Amino acid sequence: MFTRSPPECLPRRFWICRESYNDPREVYNRLKRLGMSIVTLTDHDSIEGAEDLRWYPDFFLSEEVTARMPSGTEMHLGVYGLTERDHVEIQRRRTDFIALLMYLTERKLFFSANHVFSGLTGRREAEDYQWFESYVPVFETRNGQMWPEANASAARLAARLGKIAIAGSDSHTIAGLGQTYTEVPGARTAEEFLAGLRAGQGRIQGEHGSCLKLTLDVFSIVKSLFRDKPWTLLASPLAVLVPAFTLNHWIHEIRFCQKWTALLESGEKRRRMLWDMDSSFEANWAS
Repeated sequence: MFTRSPPECLPRRFWICRESYNDPREVYNRLKRLGMSIVTLTDHDSIEGAEDLRWYPDFFLSEEVTARMPSGTEMHLGVYGLTERDHVEIQRRRTDFIALLMYLTERKLFFSANHVFSGLTGRREAEDYQWFESYVPVFETRNGQMWPEANASAARLAARLGKIAIAGSDSHTIAGLGQTYTEVPGARTAEEFLAGLRAGQGRIQGEHGSCLKLTLDVFSIVKSLFRDKPWTLLASPLAVLVPAFTLNHWIHEIRFCQKWTALLESGEKRRRMLWDMDSSFEANWAS
């Protein structure tokens, strides 16, 4: 999966750049040259970037939803194979996690908890992980922008809880396209690909993230911003601060991951909550 939004380490209030400087068709063509059989885009809370691609038979519509948890925190939920109407209804419900879950399960949509050991969306509470355990059938276990140990922690948690595992590039630039992905052997269409994922046949492939990779992505987007809005060149001397900024972000990510990995792998038994249920994907489908 490929995202066209700006790097998530950059707070939204500081975004003066467009969500993407890449043409969707250029993205699609490059992915096909790299050998991708099935393609999707996961913009943040938007499907506009996919407008030019939705008629391709090997493309399916997806998005990354910024959802508000019952604890008041936020998380990124990947929703795959949706329709335009689904997008509208999901956006209506994204500030109410329970209502969102009810809609996703009623519609039998394939959805995942993304980068569960990352602090990109801010603070995390222990009960958030309890909701993930009880109601989210899929975990993203390899993200092409995440610290390798954060991906490893997600993979261990997914295996322990019996979750379906997926991977995606989370790339914000052309350079990262197709470097991290989920493979379903034998899938020739989007429908077969999603069916294979539901059956747990996905294979995790490709690269992890690194601080250098993130830094180069930010430099690439800053360069595109200067080209798109020449007046921003007045701030070009500040570009020398990008490595310090990304390093600080990377250190925060490491600390966040280490904290929650230690807590979740400590072996402590938690009290069973009222919302607990069978976490398998089919068991969460509404009849």
